[in-house]
Amino acid sequence: MSDLARHEALIDALGAELTPVRRLLPPWRRALGWLLVVVMAAAVLFMHYGAGTMLHRWGAAPDLGVAACAAVVTAITAALASFVLAIPGRSLVWAWLPVPAALVWIGASGLGCLRAHIPGMAVMDWHGANDCLKFILGFSVPLSGLMIWLLRRACPLRPTLTAVMVGLASASASACLLEICHNFDATASDLLMHALAVAIVIGANALMGGRLLLRA
Repeated sequence: MSDLARHEALIDALGAELTPVRRLLPPWRRALGWLLVVVMAAAVLFMHYGAGTMLHRWGAAPDLGVAACAAVVTAITAALASFVLAIPGRSLVWAWLPVPAALVWIGASGLGCLRAHIPGMAVMDWHGANDCLKFILGFSVPLSGLMIWLLRRACPLRPTLTAVMVGLASASASACLLEICHNFDATASDLLMHALAVAIVIGANALMGGRLLLRA
């Protein structure tokens, strides 16, 4: 048998052992699937708490509404950036996609400490602020886990950066869900706990999520 025939036989033998690989969906479709889970969680919370308190807060303090809308945009853009960055060869510029909305979210949230108290709205104490911390962490853990599971097949070459985007998306989405049942005015303690929760989620994803994605 000639060398060419042996090479062709070897290629045929190796090819026969290969298993088909299911092609990944486009990043925007996978991000949409994750966001649908967030929407379903929001629907359950709306069914239980309604939208009255949330709309009252936003009407009395428009900065809270701006912050909530910016958090929604942050969750959407960070989720999309996560799925795009997980694909080898994609530009690092995608990591900047959620930054503008995140800055608006942070800035509008900080305005709550500067304006007057909302009439008829309770002022949050440290116990209530601690509950906010638990809420954001409690929702961020499964949301982060779901996204990391969805990202593992993409084999990201920048696992830590991708995991940071995962943390930002999960934390901002959880903060949006908190708005539905958050019946307190914005205070320094409230803002501090929200910032602490977001920092914990992003930091934990950078440490743990990055390692999980690296093993993919």
